[in-house]
Amino acid sequence: MAAIAAAAPPYDLVVLDCGVPGMDGHAGLDKAFAASFGRPVALMSGLAPPGVAERVVASGAAGYLIKTVPARSLVNAIRFMATCEVYMPIHLHRPTPAQPAATGRLSAREQQVLAGLCAGQANKEIARDLDLREPTIKLHVKLICRKLGARNRTHAAMIARERALC
Repeated sequence: MAAIAAAAPPYDLVVLDCGVPGMDGHAGLDKAFAASFGRPVALMSGLAPPGVAERVVASGAAGYLIKTVPARSLVNAIRFMATCEVYMPIHLHRPTPAQPAATGRLSAREQQVLAGLCAGQANKEIARDLDLREPTIKLHVKLICRKLGARNRTHAAMIARERALC
């Protein structure tokens, strides 16, 4: 794997299929971290056992991809992770009792997007200001709404103002 990574042209993200013959997903993930030259590494699987995605992300992976996601979602997830953000399909995230969805912590990028929401900016404006693509902003808005327990972007901005998050 290291020889392939070293010989390849510059890349933004390493995506490891945990079903590669002869390589355990987690052991392969450790090898990919070692060979990635500091680039983000994500794990892809055809299965989504409970808790695996959280463990993969907790180990330092950029994300956990399911092979059955639509192509457009896969492309957006890869773009998201290539910008050093963490991706996990929202249906795989199970908030623990100690961290309910309504009080989940926002990443630095989510806080930047939330500031744009609070300022009344459209996704396109936020994307331009942060030098990101609009689908990436849409994903951030969805995650912000989930973490704040908001119904929509306006509700997220209202919650954020109430909690002095922006």
